[in-house]
Amino acid sequence: MIDKLEMFLALARERHFGRAALAVGVTQPTLSSAIRQLEETLGVQLVQRGSRFQGLTPEGERLLDRARRIVADTRALKDEMRAARQGLSGMLRIGVIPTALPRIAELTAPLLARGPDLRLTVLSRTSDGILAGIEALELDAGVTYLDNEPTGRLAQLPLWRESLRLLVSSRDPRAERAEVTWDEVAGLPLCLLTPDMQNRRIVDRHLSRAGQPPVPQVETNSTIALAAHVATGRWGSVVPEALAVLFARSADLAAVPIAGVGASHVVGLVAPLRAPHPPLLAALVAAAERLGKAR
Repeated sequence: MIDKLEMFLALARERHFGRAALAVGVTQPTLSSAIRQLEETLGVQLVQRGSRFQGLTPEGERLLDRARRIVADTRALKDEMRAARQGLSGMLRIGVIPTALPRIAELTAPLLARGPDLRLTVLSRTSDGILAGIEALELDAGVTYLDNEPTGRLAQLPLWRESLRLLVSSRDPRAERAEVTWDEVAGLPLCLLTPDMQNRRIVDRHLSRAGQPPVPQVETNSTIALAAHVATGRWGSVVPEALAVLFARSADLAAVPIAGVGASHVVGLVAPLRAPHPPLLAALVAAAERLGKAR
């Protein structure tokens, strides 16, 4: 039954029989057969079928949340049994907003030092993507902003407080300034992250308060592309301090503090609200608590 529920979740996530089969490592006929067997067991139709996947039935939608809880509990039980046999081991999948990636090792390195059998996958995700990934059991936890938008039914652990910086070319006259104002930032030609990223929405609010609705000439979902455009000297950008400092190690870029109340935001770990957590996730939560206290 658990295997069939795993396949059902994959189909609900991928919305395509072929991709779902690939995701769980079976053939498409095997997955289709498993879904039909699940329907026969439950006595209801779960999937709307045609020449291709057409969505879940109302009964399938009702099963979805229950299936996630059952699969999550089963995975947690397996993790507990494995930890009892062989100590802390296994794989964690963490979604991280792009602007927090320069600091993520502050959280993950102490965790990985606890044993050679620990494995970690760090994935760059938007804040919305992190929440959706945790709900869909694609991610075990996430690192995102805590103080700007709802994080849903998740545990929250503050990790650090980030300040925003103006990123400019080292040739820019503002590069040597002790700080700039949001009014000055608003008057620059800007290259910013795309609106689906929470950092961009934060920056937009600051710029709007300065009386200048943000209309960047360049938008990108890549921090590397952002830095490349700023390095030309034609644009400025607004990024968190850790990312700005990382880029400013290059002789081409400079990071300038931005004055003003509200230019600081909390970044933290989000994880499912369940007790107890599986052993490896519990270890990550403990590492987050230690990091938050140290900060």
